[in-house]
Amino acid sequence: MIKKLFLLLIASFFIQSCASKKDVLYYQDIKSDSQDNISYLNSKLQVNDILFIKVSALIPESAEPFNIQFNSMSNINIETYKIQGYLVSQKGSITFPILGEIEVAGKNVEEVQLLIAKMLKDNGYIKDPTVSVRIINSKVTVLGEVKSPGTYSFDEQNISLNQAIGFAGDLTMNGVRKDVLLIREINGTRTYVHLDLTSSKWFNGPYYYVKQNDIIIVNPNGPKVMTSGYLTNIGSVLGALSFAITIVFLLKK
Repeated sequence: MIKKLFLLLIASFFIQSCASKKDVLYYQDIKSDSQDNISYLNSKLQVNDILFIKVSALIPESAEPFNIQFNSMSNINIETYKIQGYLVSQKGSITFPILGEIEVAGKNVEEVQLLIAKMLKDNGYIKDPTVSVRIINSKVTVLGEVKSPGTYSFDEQNISLNQAIGFAGDLTMNGVRKDVLLIREINGTRTYVHLDLTSSKWFNGPYYYVKQNDIIIVNPNGPKVMTSGYLTNIGSVLGALSFAITIVFLLKK
């Protein structure tokens, strides 16, 4: 009887530890040769974004007062741009040369470009200005059951959730693919969204592309949670069972 119980416990442990294809494979509902239209995301600027803004004109000298001037002898890199870039304040604005305070939070990059160009033209500073705006501190944080959790910077205007997870080396086999948590802050509101990576139903929604400062959390599956306690591996489990059976035999004697 005790031997059967021992074998049953071992079998149940291995059954619980196994994962099926439905738990592991990504986007199982995608059919071969299927196609979707791509809608790119125009991210809205947020508090603490850092902007690099370049103003150009037919007469270059007229644009100089509106551009950041770098020391030609200094080592210019992305960190230099961040230090001298335009930080979006808690009020959602930046302080731009001559034009003063400009409200930018809640606007996308293209809208800010048009706004600054209009202000330069309407105030008579530059006749036909060209304005380029970029966010230079975009980042996404990936935590939990991925190979390399951490915070990753990106330069593109749009990266997908898949790319963000790729930065972190993909999910481990212990990551729950059916319930990935995405945390997003927009205009002072924090949103929590649970995504199923075994399905592609969310591809055409607002969460296919990540936004700057998004947080992605991959929770561990059941077997991983079990092994994080006192019983840290199969050997420990079997050892505990063996010890319990030995105690039963000794008591019977």
